[in-house]
Amino acid sequence: METNDLPGVIAVVLVSLATLAIGTWGLRLSRTTSDFFVASRTVGPKLNASAIGGEYLSAASFLGVAGLLLTFGADMLWYPVGWTAGYLVLLVLVAAPLRRSGAYTLPDFAEARLASRRVRNVCSLFVVAVGWLYLLPQFEGAGITLAAAIDAPRWVGPLVVGLVVLVSVGSGGMRSITFVQAFQYWLKLTALLLPAAVLLVVWAGDSVTGPGATRDGWSMPLADGGAQGLYTTYSLIIATFLGTMGLPHVVVRFYTNPDGRAARRTTLVVLGLLGIFYVIPPVYAALGRAYGAVGADGGAADTLVLDLPRLILPGLSGDILTGLVTAGAFAAFLSTSSGLTIAISGVLTQDVTGRRLPEVTAFRVATVIAVAVPLAATLALPDIGVARTVGLAFAVAASTFCPLLVLGIWWRGLTDVGAVVGLLVGGAGSVAAATWTLFHARTAEADRGWVDVLLTQPAAWSVPLAFASMVLASRLTAGRVPTHARRFMVRLHTPEAVELDRS
Repeated sequence: METNDLPGVIAVVLVSLATLAIGTWGLRLSRTTSDFFVASRTVGPKLNASAIGGEYLSAASFLGVAGLLLTFGADMLWYPVGWTAGYLVLLVLVAAPLRRSGAYTLPDFAEARLASRRVRNVCSLFVVAVGWLYLLPQFEGAGITLAAAIDAPRWVGPLVVGLVVLVSVGSGGMRSITFVQAFQYWLKLTALLLPAAVLLVVWAGDSVTGPGATRDGWSMPLADGGAQGLYTTYSLIIATFLGTMGLPHVVVRFYTNPDGRAARRTTLVVLGLLGIFYVIPPVYAALGRAYGAVGADGGAADTLVLDLPRLILPGLSGDILTGLVTAGAFAAFLSTSSGLTIAISGVLTQDVTGRRLPEVTAFRVATVIAVAVPLAATLALPDIGVARTVGLAFAVAASTFCPLLVLGIWWRGLTDVGAVVGLLVGGAGSVAAATWTLFHARTAEADRGWVDVLLTQPAAWSVPLAFASMVLASRLTAGRVPTHARRFMVRLHTPEAVELDRS
């Protein structure tokens, strides 16, 4: 290890120790199953919003956005705009009713709404699939970060993140992870904002207009223009706008609020926190263009945020700023991985391990399974692409849980058969596209055909197909509408204040 790697090593160690300390401290507060799954539904809006910001701002947000903006220009802003606007859709359509459902997980909601164990099983399958797909880029991002910051082998980052998440989640569940993730949001914001401010001051003094500062070749569309570029852009918008409500680690957070009103307030605060954070990555992209941080082929774009401090400010100051950014990046991987692990473990506990073991023990066994599978996949499949994989996870979530939640909350005519058909149609299409994209050899932009474009960005066809299938199958099986559907929907849409007045 070289001397200039020391700040990065110290940063990773401190973030890991802080995560473990807060997580194990939460063990004192976690005693019941409700503590482990939903923090006994006692998390206030401000704390919950910080925790959501901590787990939602993942590897793609911390590293991927700046790299995409650096390589392709302003059109890549659709990623952070979509990721943020997804919470607006969540606020309007889902947040409060979902909290009033009283469920622990998405499969719980589906079973309660449709009175069907079969629907629950299908939902459980897709929760695990989406969670594992989203965990892959977190582990890969950790490997990229440690390789760039301290020249560690690529397998070290995923292994460290996996072990820290196992200990922190297994120790205290949702209650302790809430405090961990809230701390990590503010750490990530500071770790990105402070170096950006310093680097802007240096740039202003240098008056640099490097080879990347011109507009030529920048602001390219998501694809090569024309019909394919237009389709890709709109498909990405659909995936990011609608996929947020289907992400299991996001949805489970709203179960921790005391009531529906608190869930709405939480969502409003989250919109503000995300808006503040996403102002910063474009600064790194612009500085990268000014200083010629990347070649025309876009190589090393994912490490721009980590490389830029040393490029602009060589010496000890650059090393310290790199260490701070490394701390923020590592916090991003830990917080998002923790949230995903909680969501997956909750489902596995209820539907797999909890059938044979005491609930808390079952939760911890499920945590091991939740981490081990994507960790092994990451080690076996390096270079899967951080932003690409996160985009696919959003597409799968938008094609499965978005139709289920929207129709389940707002349409009384949804049936168990309709839900299963819609989940399988949307899920099969989007999962097949994701699998093809992950394993297919990289294709040059100029050589991409429509099949490649449609499978790389499936949301534009898979989401409408899922909605249409769910509605059509429900219409054909209208006699299977649950007898309690009307009563359940009144519960979803009745504010808690009205219920208190009645009592």
